[in-house]
Amino acid sequence: METTGNAFLRLVKIMDELRAQCPWDKKQTIQTLRSLTIEETYELADAITDGNWKGIKEELGDILLHIVFYAKIATEQHHFSLEEVINGVCDKLVFRHPHIYGNVEVQNEEDVKRNWENLKLKEGKTSVLGGVPAALPATVKAMRLQEKAKQVGFEWHNRGQVWKKVEEEMRELEEAIGEDDPDKIEAEYGDLIFSLVNYARFLHVDAENALERTNKKFIDRFTRMEKEALTRGKNLAEMSLEEMDAIWNRIKLQKSGS
Repeated sequence: METTGNAFLRLVKIMDELRAQCPWDKKQTIQTLRSLTIEETYELADAITDGNWKGIKEELGDILLHIVFYAKIATEQHHFSLEEVINGVCDKLVFRHPHIYGNVEVQNEEDVKRNWENLKLKEGKTSVLGGVPAALPATVKAMRLQEKAKQVGFEWHNRGQVWKKVEEEMRELEEAIGEDDPDKIEAEYGDLIFSLVNYARFLHVDAENALERTNKKFIDRFTRMEKEALTRGKNLAEMSLEEMDAIWNRIKLQKSGS
């Protein structure tokens, strides 16, 4: 613990020095850092998806630097200090874990989640959905909304019921397509995706991560297909769909070890 504390104090000292001496660091504001923080967060998410522990370690360091940077700026402008940030989250964790720091008993993690949401309402939140950031990517936001609604009992009982809802939304999308109403098609398509995200939860699958894995798989296979086409002296635009599909299927077999 002492070693960790020393390392953290070293980071704080370096931040103080950079803010005082580095022309770039001197100029930064919370507004200029915002987009960089978002970028670092997505880089961490990429590393997690890839199971890249070296990358995770590096990106966590970058995000920690940003936290210290924001607190430094806040201190300069007399809003709050780094110490207040740390103590604030410590106080919140103690308050929201009465089963650890109080006399509340819980049976499982679902009890913990329900207590957490109830305590947040006691802190002044007006809705269990209030803590979901508006700027979250849509798939992640759908998962968080569903998870929070679950804590007050707004939840299907089993995955079979959820799949029936998926099928219902598929039929409604087909009907909208038949009516050729663009606005209705988009609305029903959104409902279908939302129900599929819900089904992913019941399968204990992270829908966002699952889709990103598919994105990465598509990029890998497509770029390999481009390379194979070049070895034949062609680019993809010069090939028929049948030719491309044949290469694609061969790449799939190679990747699966067949």
